[in-house]
Amino acid sequence: MTESDPTAAAPTGSTAPRGALEAEIGADIRALSAISDQLGHVFARENNLRPNDFRALMHISTAENADRPLTPGQLGKLMGMSSAAVTYLVERLIESGHLRRGSDATDRRRVILYRDASGREAAEDFFTPVGEQARAAMSDFPEQDLLATHRVLTAVIRALRDHHSTLTDPT
Repeated sequence: MTESDPTAAAPTGSTAPRGALEAEIGADIRALSAISDQLGHVFARENNLRPNDFRALMHISTAENADRPLTPGQLGKLMGMSSAAVTYLVERLIESGHLRRGSDATDRRRVILYRDASGREAAEDFFTPVGEQARAAMSDFPEQDLLATHRVLTAVIRALRDHHSTLTDPT
């Protein structure tokens, strides 16, 4: 990250010691998180969603893409919300066309949350250009660099999830 632009990426080919490089990566991840949050607010505003609506859709989309769709209870736990608050949130997202309920294929009594077609289309319309710009930004990097970056990000995500679990798991 540069001093003049706190969201700019760290210089490539840095000769910084490992600790400094790890600090730069941490700063880059925070900058990525910040700009992602800003984009999320724009998407929410353009689609008449509240910030928690967008957060819920991100959790649902992430789980759905990982082929582990969420129940309302799981969503509530991820968001730190009561059952009543999640019910209200889910109802609002269903009414807005961003979400639908479905039955679990293995347990018909269990309710699963899915992005609805109109909500998915709104997200694709908004985020496809973001993905195109990101792919263009990465186009000059060799596949080996991208694989290393993926391994680093996966490790950091795992570490953050583990830390979150230690903060929220009562056992």
